[in-house]
Amino acid sequence: MRRRKRQLNEANLPLLEHLKALRKVLIISAYAILLGTVIGWFFSDRAFAYLADPIIQLQEITFITTTPLEPMLVKVKVSMLIGVVLALPLVFWQIWSFVLPALKQNERKYLYLIFPSSVLLFLSGVGLCFFVVLPIGLKFLLFVGGDAVTSYTPLLTKTSYIGFLMTMFLTFGLVFQLPVVLLVLIKIGVLTPQVLAAKRRWAILTIVILAVVVSPTPDLLTQLLMAGPMYLLYEMSIWLGYLVARNREKELALK
Repeated sequence: MRRRKRQLNEANLPLLEHLKALRKVLIISAYAILLGTVIGWFFSDRAFAYLADPIIQLQEITFITTTPLEPMLVKVKVSMLIGVVLALPLVFWQIWSFVLPALKQNERKYLYLIFPSSVLLFLSGVGLCFFVVLPIGLKFLLFVGGDAVTSYTPLLTKTSYIGFLMTMFLTFGLVFQLPVVLLVLIKIGVLTPQVLAAKRRWAILTIVILAVVVSPTPDLLTQLLMAGPMYLLYEMSIWLGYLVARNREKELALK
């Protein structure tokens, strides 16, 4: 009986270690975002003025305040957004360090390539969202009703706009992680570039469905603006995957 109990404890040990590692990742990431939020508090007014530019450029939109707490909530949300951006490198380092412990010792070097690529792709997704998708999407969403809407002055609260903005940024940033995820799966042998190339039709269907599901807005235009870059990233993953697979085959041949 004691022997069986000891075997169960030994079997549960890896799971407990993973939970402890996950707890460490979450705690460090939370502290990093909190520190970034505190720093962001002092720049939140300038940041909001910059983030509100797509709305201000429309001119027909007016920001309103509906509750006494709204100015404070806006400042907190903008500070949190700045905090996430400042903490992003550390957060991604923690996440990939937790996800990739299964890599062999000689493969740990790839973490130093995956980490900056992940951060760069996330920021690229946010940039595409803010500079391309958002101006087009906002104009379409706010004035799609034609005369039934444009005959009145559209009113928008600052908190709802910042909340919408944060959702858009997070969605596009995560979607742009697709090449990193696919290349990691190719590196560890779960996928091959040949399989990705052969499944292009299914990939297009999956990407369209994913764009519809994860898109923060229900309009077709925003979904297409998300699906297009996703497919380009998929194609890029295939061609980079051939290089990764070739390198993996060379490493296996040397063993």
